[in-house]
Amino acid sequence: MSNFRKVAVLMGGTSNEREVSFASGANVCEALASLGGCEVVPVKLDSDDLGPLPSDVDACYIALHGGWGENGGVQAALDARGIPYTGPGAAASRVCMDKIATKKVLDAAGVPTAPWAVVGPGDAALPEDGLPLRPPVVVKAPRDGSSVGVHLVDDFSKWAGAVDDAARTDAEKFGAPGEALVEMFVPGREMTVAVLGGEALPVVEICAPGGWYGYEAKYTSNETKYVFPSDPFLGEMQRVAVRAFEATGCRGVTRVDFRVAPDGRMYVLELNTSPGMTGHSLVPKAASKAGIDMPGLCGRVLSLAACDAGACAGGDR
Repeated sequence: MSNFRKVAVLMGGTSNEREVSFASGANVCEALASLGGCEVVPVKLDSDDLGPLPSDVDACYIALHGGWGENGGVQAALDARGIPYTGPGAAASRVCMDKIATKKVLDAAGVPTAPWAVVGPGDAALPEDGLPLRPPVVVKAPRDGSSVGVHLVDDFSKWAGAVDDAARTDAEKFGAPGEALVEMFVPGREMTVAVLGGEALPVVEICAPGGWYGYEAKYTSNETKYVFPSDPFLGEMQRVAVRAFEATGCRGVTRVDFRVAPDGRMYVLELNTSPGMTGHSLVPKAASKAGIDMPGLCGRVLSLAACDAGACAGGDR
């Protein structure tokens, strides 16, 4: 698994995904403990700092989702203390948590993404012919996760409310006035590829009730189905996922989400640098398909723990 003797599993946090993080963290603790070889310490965070972290841990498994746990904050704090941690480093985490920054990086790397625009709350009342993209579109809070502040806008009557909610969600966490990311809605299928240590795991297709994979469908619905498709383009999708992983500077495990249009064209939606480890989560499902059980998955993720370049050598624990 690794040579770490004492591993802290960070969970909780202050984001909208706090409860999901607790579920992920509990599963990770159980999985790592079953492997033996190291002491596993659950660490619950109630604020954006490492106050509860024991001073003698050798590494941290980040089971935080959203907010400070995924936007580079906790990663930078661990770099400063010279403690290796799972998942991408601070710089890559900042890029991937910001959907607008992600779009710019992927566009520059030639990774296919849906046409997009950025609007603010002042644009919510624009006339129909002034919209940067015409419905159907998806309006997103650009720096939040788990479908918080995400809306499918299929007619103009929903535009103003969606932009206002997404921008308000963004402003609450990152300061006024807030922004909203607007993407062309891609009809078709939703798929995801987990990249572990630079290698793509099997593609998972998400079949959500009504075709919309929102918060409830992700975490509470038993009606959402997950299947392993056999389409001829899956190998190309895995290659695109690895390109996105590399372009954003990721390491460890990252989930790359796609929409596939009826004509087979695929578009990267976003990258999740701290994917869930709950009973509904997609990375454990993909790993299982590849013959990797939950303890094996968590062990592999932990073995890839690192600091950003140079940080561990000079850190002060």
